[in-house]
Amino acid sequence: MKKSLLAVVFFPFLTFAQEISTLTDEMAMKLSEKPLHCINQEYPNKTAHIINNADEVSLSPKALHPTFYGCFDWHSSVHGHWMLVRVLKTKPDLAIAKQIEDILNESFKKENLQIEADYFTKYQLTGTFERTYGWAWLLKLDEELATWNDPKAKIWHQNLKPLMDKILSSWKTYLPKQTYPNRTGVHPNTAFAMAFAIDWARATGDSDFEKQLIEKAKYFYLKDEKTPAYLEPDGSDFFSPSLEIADLMRRVLPQKEFVQWLNRFYEKRSLENIEKIPIVSDLSDYQTVHLVGLSFSKAWCMKGIAKSLPDNHSLKKEFQKTANTFLNNGLPLLFQGNYGGDHWLASFAVYALED
Repeated sequence: MKKSLLAVVFFPFLTFAQEISTLTDEMAMKLSEKPLHCINQEYPNKTAHIINNADEVSLSPKALHPTFYGCFDWHSSVHGHWMLVRVLKTKPDLAIAKQIEDILNESFKKENLQIEADYFTKYQLTGTFERTYGWAWLLKLDEELATWNDPKAKIWHQNLKPLMDKILSSWKTYLPKQTYPNRTGVHPNTAFAMAFAIDWARATGDSDFEKQLIEKAKYFYLKDEKTPAYLEPDGSDFFSPSLEIADLMRRVLPQKEFVQWLNRFYEKRSLENIEKIPIVSDLSDYQTVHLVGLSFSKAWCMKGIAKSLPDNHSLKKEFQKTANTFLNNGLPLLFQGNYGGDHWLASFAVYALED
């Protein structure tokens, strides 16, 4: 099916043959409907809570997490909140701005976020809860609030601080002990999380954490070469393991060193493979629909990598063009599935369009 026809049939609010590469007001409105619908939807829910005794069996998602209980799981709720903050911050005149603000006012209540923070000491075996995917999105949420000079954002940011302190302390304790990176294409991916953590450290001025992250990134990935990206993706990937590494290393290395590293990292067959559009056979399957998210994460990685390359590098324009292809492949699919994609994909789309 030609791209223009795809836009008309599946994405009717786009004009004929229009391609989307940035977050328009119209797109922001449509995408915001997804987290607005699910942030207060408690069920279905995947809690990921380890039940330590019979007394904890009856705990509901909202009892455990009074702020981040919706959107199917904790991390999706966190990045759903990030998305709404981002939209409100960058597009304050949208018709739904008041609705977004009301949702965030409720979510960012001081007492609820204190319970979220207390979760990590009240219950046993919480040290690995959402490590490191949920941690990374919480830092991205905090970064968005910390860099927003707005009275309500300052209150929300202050209320988030107890939870942020818990997560940051856990990450700083874990990082020196992390012997090996996780190179998966799903939640535990180390490179993705470290990239977000570096962004947060730079935005908030935590130079010690930034230094630790940079050193660990080099320890994990600096010697990588001829990455086997020709084997990607796995059947439920929403990350490209190789592109996440490259997206991290462009944050870590000076441009000249990054170019040398990147030229060793990718072979032709791997580059050709990662530029292929993911085949999504069943949008209703909660795992297979991850492959829609893969288009968005590939897009944001390629856009970031392209910006870090000199103008004469062959991949600069190629990645820019391919990123837009991924975006315009994923956006129509985002509106055709069920709750398996609705609870999280809009956040990925906004980050890919905004970054």
